[in-house]
Amino acid sequence: MLRAIQILGCSSGFISQRLKKPHSGNGFSLIHSKRSYSSTSLSLRPFWAPKSRSFRVIRMLSTQSESNSDAPSSSSYSVAVHSAGNVHKIKFCQWCGGLAKHEIPDGEEKIRAICTICGKIAYQNPKMVVGCLIEHDRKILLCKRNIEPSYGLWTLPAGYLEIGESATEGAIRETWEEAGAEVEVVSPFAQLDIPLIGQTYIIFLAKLKKPQFSPGPESSECCLFELDNIPFDSLAFSSIFVTLNLYIEDVKSGKIKFHYGIINKRSDMRLIALLLLVQCIIVCKGSDF
Repeated sequence: MLRAIQILGCSSGFISQRLKKPHSGNGFSLIHSKRSYSSTSLSLRPFWAPKSRSFRVIRMLSTQSESNSDAPSSSSYSVAVHSAGNVHKIKFCQWCGGLAKHEIPDGEEKIRAICTICGKIAYQNPKMVVGCLIEHDRKILLCKRNIEPSYGLWTLPAGYLEIGESATEGAIRETWEEAGAEVEVVSPFAQLDIPLIGQTYIIFLAKLKKPQFSPGPESSECCLFELDNIPFDSLAFSSIFVTLNLYIEDVKSGKIKFHYGIINKRSDMRLIALLLLVQCIIVCKGSDF
């Protein structure tokens, strides 16, 4: 069944510096949607928070939706709506080159870039990122990035979907370009939406057709990692961090499922984490824990 999660995420830099192996005491908190779910603990990197004089673990929840699984909570939705897009960066019309004005068109609710000459509206649409989570001998293939952003950090082979190809075709192409690996897609594994940066990640489970791989121009290294040795302290992106955690939990449960989630990125996660840590120290000072 579809499993919906909503995640308060963070930037790749925060992940690479602050987050360690699964269940090590740092992670994400869950923002609940206003719906009825049958929920079970996903244990996706518990975030430590104080309760009385000891620590309390706030865990990610794996939720099985009965209806309306992709509707965000009211608070996160308002943030996404007002923050999404860079409409004010559009200065000129892409069709005629005329100067753009920024206002709400008749019958709409958002500010758009409107050409002052031809009147056309420049609509901005999210980009789709596709990639593969490649299983081989109970190991996962990761690539070390040879380009920015997140140079030198590890990621699954993935990239932007191109016009004229399906999601699976794009994932297979990106895997060949970044890891020099020929793969066969087994099934979709995760869809992770990141509204604040206008991206949707679709990650497929895949297997190697041949046990050969080598880094492409965008990768400096490719390596198969056992699940216990995945470099969680140096992953490139929050979406990859979440995907790998979900996969590990599925392996532990003995059943691979499809996952859907929303990652709300925040630029102030470092400060939030620091404040929570200080609060933990203050509350727990002098306890026997």
